Amino acid sequence: MSFESRFQHIDRRVPISENNPAIIHDLSKCKNCTLCRRACADVMSVLDYYDLESTGDEPICVHCGQCAAACPFDSMNERSELDEVKVAIADPEKIVVIQTAPAVRVGIGEEFGYEPGSVLEGKMIGALRQLGADYVVDTNFGADLTIMEEASELIERVVNGHGELPQFTSCCPAWVKFAETYYPEYLPNISTTRSCIAMEAAVIKTYFAKKMNIDPEKIVSVSVAPCTAKKFEIRRPEQNKSAAYWDKEDLRDTDYCITTREFGKWIRESGIDFTQVEESQMDKYIGAETGGSVIFCNTGGVMEAAVRSAYKFITGEEPTPERYTNLQEVRGMEGVREAEVEIGDKKLKLAVVHGGKNIRTFLDDMKANGKKYDFVEMMACPGGCIGGGGQPRVKMPVANKVREARIKGIYDMDSNMKLRSSYENPEIKAIYSEFFDKPLGELSEQLLHTYFTDRSSDLGVRKDVTPETCPTSPKFKKPE
Repeated sequence: MSFESRFQHIDRRVPISENNPAIIHDLSKCKNCTLCRRACADVMSVLDYYDLESTGDEPICVHCGQCAAACPFDSMNERSELDEVKVAIADPEKIVVIQTAPAVRVGIGEEFGYEPGSVLEGKMIGALRQLGADYVVDTNFGADLTIMEEASELIERVVNGHGELPQFTSCCPAWVKFAETYYPEYLPNISTTRSCIAMEAAVIKTYFAKKMNIDPEKIVSVSVAPCTAKKFEIRRPEQNKSAAYWDKEDLRDTDYCITTREFGKWIRESGIDFTQVEESQMDKYIGAETGGSVIFCNTGGVMEAAVRSAYKFITGEEPTPERYTNLQEVRGMEGVREAEVEIGDKKLKLAVVHGGKNIRTFLDDMKANGKKYDFVEMMACPGGCIGGGGQPRVKMPVANKVREARIKGIYDMDSNMKLRSSYENPEIKAIYSEFFDKPLGELSEQLLHTYFTDRSSDLGVRKDVTPETCPTSPKFKKPE
């Protein structure tokens, strides 16, 4: 008996499981235009790289949301958590703390007629306060915290020989799940540092709760992010570090994640005129930022931020603006970019890769040709987080121009900041002085680091599927 999937028209659209935590598909609106399929198969190299018969008719998904970003008919969308957030805000017993990712401030304006690339940090914060947030803190603080740990881990691997090389970045949950599924042999290479959103969430319910004298069990921690994969990441069983800290097993570090699009919808539904919102500032203790954290959302930004801090940690000297704080080789929209930097007596070979298909090609080439790197930044979405699956939709012909405008807005913000490296953040200095003691210390390892899971068994018995060997792919070549 031949296999028959419960999903229809797979040659024209992406199959989405009913229990997908990040993406939903309203089939009544689908026009079978193929844009979601092309995003998943050709841009991300997920669809057509597994066989539904082998997976037990369960689609493989890394939750990147590029299918939803590409959909012009409102058929593919993020699984919304807006209602749950509104309920929490309406509950007088709850303290709602909202963190905002760097890409949101350069994306939200597009929902209200602003030019792509407009940086609207103050209005973004003001809108969240009008919507009822008790506190607004900055994921950029979490990004600076990530760099403190990740750059220190890189030094351990490169200088002290403790760990596999190259070190891959870990802040993109879609890339992490892609590796767990298709390239589990590289899991030891992925930095154990948690993503910036996960780190920020952990300190919200520990350090911030203590500083503000708030019962952590009353906190509802919400992330506003450009990323649909965060909806998956926050539900990973290991994302409960604050629970272990307080010995309260029901705590989750992040309770809900809403996308930039959901944020825009929330503003409109509440009748707020975003253009008239009064600007505001982040709350103290975990709300400060540097240029290094701002650029996190651009492809190449994590790499550049890490190099700035690693240079300081290794040499004891400040990174020079003309080289280490403006690392031009890792900037741009090319799918793979390489650079070499000299830090002290070490010459580091770096690479930056964005887009699932580029990641697959890069890893296959690295394996086949024995290429050596020290540090590689991986971002699943084209352009990095600024092109995340939860960002405002743009029409395909101008998608790259919009991404480039967002990237420019972020780099302009970085270049105008007084503090451009993560170690300069005064609130980062305070949290290590008062709480963590040092990067890679005992408490840092407990709250700020994680582990990864081999998910290759999700592929079933066929783990080497390509479009040419995938029966549901339009490129399938029947055996002769």
